Amino acid sequence: MTVEVKGMKTWSGLAKKRRRPSEYEVVTTNLQTRTRHPDQAYELSPAPDLGMNEFYKRNVSESPLQHPDWEGFRDPDEMIYRVYTRIQDQQEQYVDGLLDEHNEIGHDATLTDAWLDVLERLYTPRRFLQMALQMGAAYLVQIAPASTITACAGFQDGDEFRWLSRCAYRARELQRAHPSRGFGTTERRTWEEEPAWQGFRKLLEKTLATYDWGEHFVALNLVAKPAADEAHRQLGRIGRRFDDGLLGLMADNQMRDSERSRRWSAALVAFSLENEANAAVLSGWIEKWMPLARQAVTAYCGALPEQDDAADAALGAVEAFHRSLGLDA
Repeated sequence: MTVEVKGMKTWSGLAKKRRRPSEYEVVTTNLQTRTRHPDQAYELSPAPDLGMNEFYKRNVSESPLQHPDWEGFRDPDEMIYRVYTRIQDQQEQYVDGLLDEHNEIGHDATLTDAWLDVLERLYTPRRFLQMALQMGAAYLVQIAPASTITACAGFQDGDEFRWLSRCAYRARELQRAHPSRGFGTTERRTWEEEPAWQGFRKLLEKTLATYDWGEHFVALNLVAKPAADEAHRQLGRIGRRFDDGLLGLMADNQMRDSERSRRWSAALVAFSLENEANAAVLSGWIEKWMPLARQAVTAYCGALPEQDDAADAALGAVEAFHRSLGLDA
């Protein structure tokens, strides 16, 4: 005898599409509990005035950036953990290969004193910048109003840790090749005192102290991270002129992660523009944060040797990214 099963079996929240949900949708959508009760996001107390609940309400529910259904956002890459780890494992194997190949030919020992000065001042201290970028992404993981946004921010968090680790690894390699220099020991002081870094320090510290989820997203993903990554691209480009092809290749690989961040960030902007009022909000925040980014990029790129148009090229790329968002349409 055949028994007819009526009604929903599972994933009823995705039923409106009238198709089997994809693996991405199954493992990424509607995973948060914070949005069930706007006044008691964390459900830790019967009292709605619990500090954590008030914080979430003020910085998420009452953010100027509003959408009736943030869970409707989708990552254009439909990235899931299984795929992310496979892709990044391949990328790590590629970088390992670069390092092994350059170690075999004694690459670090051939670097000139002039370029080692640059690496000491403008490359190995970057791990502090990477830590700030990671902390910013981690905050988005904690505060984002939808699990699909949380997933994107989580993978970005992993990307930043990947490059923090690689920067620290290179500092140790350079320390072993040039023990009389300050690699591995002076980076914190350089990060805190070197004029070339102070613009980025200010930009990132202010970003980390911005708690509204929407403004934090704009400050981090639309301004600070693109500015930092484009400045690093310029360092890699100039490195090739000083026979440091390794740094150039690693910078190129890092931009793969940056481009994925820009794809999901642009998609989130496009999704948010379903609420027309968000265009002015997003544009206003970009306008607010770009002066700090310009100062940071100008100071950093101005310290590069043979920097010619490095600052203009980096800022031009950031501004091109902003134009692609369609906020002026």
